Amino acid sequence: MNLIDPNQPSDIQIERQSRIIAALMRRADRQNELNVSAYSAFQSAIELQAQVAAKTRDLERAATELESVRGDRERTRRNLHDALSAMHEGFALFTDGRLDVCNELFRNVLPDVAVEVDSGITLDAYFDLMVRSRHLVSTDRKIHHPAAQLKKADDGAMAMSLLIEVTGDIWYQLGLQRTSSDNVVLLLTDITPIVRQNRSEKKTLIDQQADYLQAVFENMTSGVCTFSAEGTVMMQNRQFRQILGVPYTELQRGTTLERLLAFMQANDLVRDDAFLEIANWQEQLKKNGWLRRRVRHGKGRVLDVQANGLPDGGFLVELKDVTLESRATEMLENRVLERTAELTRANERLTEQFEEMARVEEELRLAKERAEAAVSSKTRFLAAASHDLLQPINAAKLLISTLQEAAQESHLSPMVDRLHRAFSSTEQLLHALLDISRLDSADPDAVTPTDVSLGPLMEGVFADQLPLSESKNVRLDVVPCHLFVWSDPVYLQRSIQNLVVNAIQYTEPGGRVLLGARRRGGQVVLEVWDTGIGIQRTDQKRIFEEFARAENAAFGTGMGLGLSVVDRACRHLGHALRVRSAPGRGSVFSIEMEVIEGRVAQDDPAALIQAKGDVPFDYHVLVIENDADVLFATTQRLERWGARVLGVQSTNAALVLLEETGAVPDIVLADYHLDDGETGLDAVAALRDWSGHHLPAILITADRSETLRRKAARDDISVMPKPVKLSRLRPLIDWAIHWNTGGAPFG
Repeated sequence: MNLIDPNQPSDIQIERQSRIIAALMRRADRQNELNVSAYSAFQSAIELQAQVAAKTRDLERAATELESVRGDRERTRRNLHDALSAMHEGFALFTDGRLDVCNELFRNVLPDVAVEVDSGITLDAYFDLMVRSRHLVSTDRKIHHPAAQLKKADDGAMAMSLLIEVTGDIWYQLGLQRTSSDNVVLLLTDITPIVRQNRSEKKTLIDQQADYLQAVFENMTSGVCTFSAEGTVMMQNRQFRQILGVPYTELQRGTTLERLLAFMQANDLVRDDAFLEIANWQEQLKKNGWLRRRVRHGKGRVLDVQANGLPDGGFLVELKDVTLESRATEMLENRVLERTAELTRANERLTEQFEEMARVEEELRLAKERAEAAVSSKTRFLAAASHDLLQPINAAKLLISTLQEAAQESHLSPMVDRLHRAFSSTEQLLHALLDISRLDSADPDAVTPTDVSLGPLMEGVFADQLPLSESKNVRLDVVPCHLFVWSDPVYLQRSIQNLVVNAIQYTEPGGRVLLGARRRGGQVVLEVWDTGIGIQRTDQKRIFEEFARAENAAFGTGMGLGLSVVDRACRHLGHALRVRSAPGRGSVFSIEMEVIEGRVAQDDPAALIQAKGDVPFDYHVLVIENDADVLFATTQRLERWGARVLGVQSTNAALVLLEETGAVPDIVLADYHLDDGETGLDAVAALRDWSGHHLPAILITADRSETLRRKAARDDISVMPKPVKLSRLRPLIDWAIHWNTGGAPFG
């Protein structure tokens, strides 16, 4: 264990060794008193002497080292003093906030306070001496107490740096920096040569800038003149004098603005009195810091004057000759005025034309309303008159059919056949005209798309046109189809019929017409093929117009309305209508429609083909028809087939007649439109109530709407359109009676 710290001063180490020796001797005395043994006392004395000798040697060695350290320290201090004296900068070291050492340059920088700059002075006291010194001329910023700034600075960071000017135009940079041991170092660097050089360079630069500025002034296109805060001329260029028209003697340096304005007024250079008032200039510059004005020069020129305030209180005036610009502006303004006048007159004319157009538009609107009213009236007329128009044709067809059978094998037979064909042509023409009228009307319900079974429609058309094809010796075939499509059943049937009739008419005897349909994805394409005369390419678009016929068509083959009806119906229904044809080889007409998935085709009684002639027709038939001619013709036709017929014109008459006879009919044939607002649906319902049976019934009507078909289907009533096709009426009666009784329709 080391009882003495060798780092402590030698006098403290010697004192501590003396205390240790005294303590050991007292301990030896106490041991002698306790231990009377002479040997123990002798042994202790020897040990004590050895320890004392060792400590003595340590003290001598420590004293020698201490003396060496003192010598080194003194040499280091002398070396530091010599180094500081040799420095070209002032240096001072403050230890624990007080001056420890400095060189002569630092002490004598301010001679009047040099005697007070001595060891022990505090940092703040030194700066107070600097502020009081008569030799301190200025500093670049205020000297604050450095102690507060030293607390904010990190070790090794510069806490303060400022420029000091002393008498004799001497400049120093004073830097204050804290060392890592919390000591402070002040450095005074003489920067007088640098400051004087910068001053010289600055003066040279200013002179150069002045020359450059003067050169710029002289070469500016606009006139420029600067005035001092007192309003005297400081500098101006040649353009300013030339534009203003003032002689050089009136624009000398020191000339006042007031004198310049007075000269301009006296020589009538400017005629703007407000511009020539010096008070106006002073007020504008003081209020806004600028003044802008356009004045007319006495020599017929126009000048733009602009004055802007300068930082020193003076102002700069700029002149621009804008005579050409002003004249161009005046010309432009005059042109604008002239153009405005022209536009005003044009606007007046346009206003008159607009008013005239408004009157014309109003007349057109009224004409359009009248035309729409006429179309609507025509549509209502045709809708109301279609029943009345078809009634006599229906009666005539029934009577002609009866007459044909009666005139067989007689000389009247050819005449009756011609009469039948004439009426058939009249019927087709009337149907085409009614169809075109409905499709051209603005009625949104002209077509009623729904789910349509394509097969029965095709079979029905086949059955209807089979006699025509046989009479022309043209083979007509149909390919069965079981698909449903989205279309209007009435107009789709009319379209198929028109295509088939058209194909038969334009096919020579011995030719062939084929009706079929094929599926393509989600579409079905209905096609009518023929081996007829064909259509030239130039006619393939024109044939869909009204009364248009191909150039190679024979006379008497039609009026050219059938394809026009097909085109209108397909456009209303969104079906694609196409034609492919080659002259002499035939044609293919096709209608593309959307397929309805998931529907299963069922037999439609309206599509049944003609029944065999040997099937008996011994039925009791009740006919309700308000038109006497149609009732007579229908009765005659049914009786010729072998039926027992009761014909009446109203529901009440039918009920009275059945009450009298007590007979229940096998089937009821009722017209839809009866007198006094009564309908065939009402009549069938009343007869079913009277009889207590579900009487078979067929509704015969000129109304082709889908709404009526659905109403009749809900009441289990078949619908037959007028004029009645006899080839379909008899099979339909057979089907309705046998289906209702559960028997086989054809035996």
